Amino acid sequence: MAKMISAPHSHATGVGALPHTDPAQANADVLSIFPEFPYIPTLPDRGLLESIVFNDSEQLPGRIIREDRLFFDSTTDQSAAMEQVYMDYVEGNYARYALHAEYASAFFDMMTRHVGAPVLKCQVTGPVTFGMQVVDAEKRPIYYDAQLADVLSKMIALKARWCEVAMREKTGVSDTLVVLNEPYLASLGSSVVPVDHETVRAGWNDITSLVEGGLGIHCCSNTDWEFLISLDPAILSIDAYTTAKEFLLYADSVAHYMERGGVVAWGIVPAEYKVFTTETVDSLYERYLAIRKQLSSRVTEQLFDAQSLVTPSCGIRFADRNGSLAIMRAAAEISRRIRAKSS
Repeated sequence: MAKMISAPHSHATGVGALPHTDPAQANADVLSIFPEFPYIPTLPDRGLLESIVFNDSEQLPGRIIREDRLFFDSTTDQSAAMEQVYMDYVEGNYARYALHAEYASAFFDMMTRHVGAPVLKCQVTGPVTFGMQVVDAEKRPIYYDAQLADVLSKMIALKARWCEVAMREKTGVSDTLVVLNEPYLASLGSSVVPVDHETVRAGWNDITSLVEGGLGIHCCSNTDWEFLISLDPAILSIDAYTTAKEFLLYADSVAHYMERGGVVAWGIVPAEYKVFTTETVDSLYERYLAIRKQLSSRVTEQLFDAQSLVTPSCGIRFADRNGSLAIMRAAAEISRRIRAKSS
């Protein structure tokens, strides 16, 4: 059963993608900038198989890759492959859901390192985003098929379990955090591209029942925050630069979430380099303090600082290495300032 993580005390970490194509360089940069709370980046610029959804698709029953898109082959019987996922889930057979180097080069490089931190974070594609991006022969997202949505959540649960075991066994960390990358949760409550709350909850419960370390959610768009908070993820990673105003409409729920051990990863540093260059560390730090002040009527500053992480708003892809370093270093500097202020 997934659990909450130890209070991160406003340390900084990253989110998802980096523009690097050298996994060793990417991990060296991460470990240098985020030594207290490192994460394993994804490297989509290395090729299609390392991009979101594709990087976690290897064991998808009926998978077809055609014209740089992912499809589910609904023209042939996939029942045996789907039954295998169910059986593996029930029996906890996660080994066959391992990542491989061509899908996750930075993950494999990180597994060769002794990580001198108590916790290590990685990211996998969440079932909603996965299921909305993969379509069947009639171009219908497979998430709208109840059985396929169920299979997806169990497949991702097995992959998340494999990831946390590998991180703990290979890198020497005592705690792990797997974050579901779920931008499509922005569709919660949408009348145009609807996503059913109870299907989301059922999938989340499938994953939490198999994962033993921390399990979080990253959603970089506005969504039904009350609902996501109710799932009790170990961390809730948000684009605070863009959506803090909407998120803080649920200040009471955020406060209760922090009180019961939940962590908010405040993505206060724009991950888009063009936007980042319009700001300074000082201006972003002031934005962060404004969020902290707004919640101060509901939680103490001590609790806020204990149950917060400082991050870029999302993955950093559309920049060069130097641009990504600047963005990550800005998050690390804001973290340093807030921790100095609270000490």
